[in-house]
Amino acid sequence: MYLITDRSLLAPGVTLPEAVENALKGGVRAVQLREKDLRTRELLNMAHALRAITREYKAKLFVNGRVDVALVVGADGVHLGRADMPPPAARRAAGESMLIGVSAHSIQEARSAEADGADFITLGPVYETPSKMRYGRPIGVSPLRELREEVAIPVFAIGGITRERVEEVVEAGASGVALISAILASGDIKSSAEGFMRLLK
Repeated sequence: MYLITDRSLLAPGVTLPEAVENALKGGVRAVQLREKDLRTRELLNMAHALRAITREYKAKLFVNGRVDVALVVGADGVHLGRADMPPPAARRAAGESMLIGVSAHSIQEARSAEADGADFITLGPVYETPSKMRYGRPIGVSPLRELREEVAIPVFAIGGITRERVEEVVEAGASGVALISAILASGDIKSSAEGFMRLLK
């Protein structure tokens, strides 16, 4: 289970480090810091805070689009979108020890990501979800089935993933699920994470 942050979804008074720690208590073991509105200094401070928490829970930390920030805080990896530097450039900057994730929105983009050296892919939006509307119509589960036979690296389904849909995406070939609102917008972050973890196990 791959948690992507969005502090705008949090209940009033809840900080992002608190939310992430609750998710980690619920079993999350990979967190992507994705707060695009933060300035570099603010992002660095947040990344340092999340690195300390994820290290305590032996979880991986990824920074969205910023190899420099990932390197400074000792993150485990970086996650790249369409507008970010290409994976080969990120690899040259980050070295071989850092993991590189890539967002893909089609089978072709997923193939290209693997060819470019990505270590894993988030593929979607699988289902309709407000946060992914700008990427077009949902792609459904069929691409997961096709990529299961074509791509050797892990593929995480993203976009509209609910507990009721976990079984479908995993059976279709997803290595796991990437979640945002299903965890962070829930009334009880720890319990929500635990519920997803039980399904994934």
